[in-house]
Amino acid sequence: MAIITETEVIQDSLVDVAKKMLVAARTAPKARGLSTLSMAILTGNDVHELARVMNEIGEQEDNKIFTRDARNVLQSAEVLVLMGTSIKSLSLKLCGLCGFQDCAHKNEYPDVPCAFNTGDLGIAIGSAVAVAMDHRVDNRIMYTAGYAAMKMGLLGEHVKIIYGIPMSASSKNPFFDRK
Repeated sequence: MAIITETEVIQDSLVDVAKKMLVAARTAPKARGLSTLSMAILTGNDVHELARVMNEIGEQEDNKIFTRDARNVLQSAEVLVLMGTSIKSLSLKLCGLCGFQDCAHKNEYPDVPCAFNTGDLGIAIGSAVAVAMDHRVDNRIMYTAGYAAMKMGLLGEHVKIIYGIPMSASSKNPFFDRK
């Protein structure tokens, strides 16, 4: 009889839940049925490298939020989900939600986010973390992890907005009540 340790079960389960989170995000509603999302799952050394870059950004920019989150990810995240969006307008004739008159005017400023891209990303992230919660997996949405992932080009140069979702299975959620 083989003995399967708790550590093995937790790691395998976290990766399995992360995969389900990506499926939930992919199938979440999108404006006009068009997706601008890109996603990935980090484990092991990739999580540690992301935490290292988060810490580096925090030190370079004298930003304690980044160094706090880096320490938190390094100490507690066994798996980390990245979710991001490229910026692509929907070619609507009447909208203005981004602040421009219409998509044609917005397209003159390709780095200005389309309200639908960011809205779709938010809905997708909400669907993903709901899956994590349904499986009782500790998690937190972190812009700091996403910012570092963007600087590293982990989802590609076309992805302009990224969030990271570190995951853990422990007695208490390590991503809250931080100092």
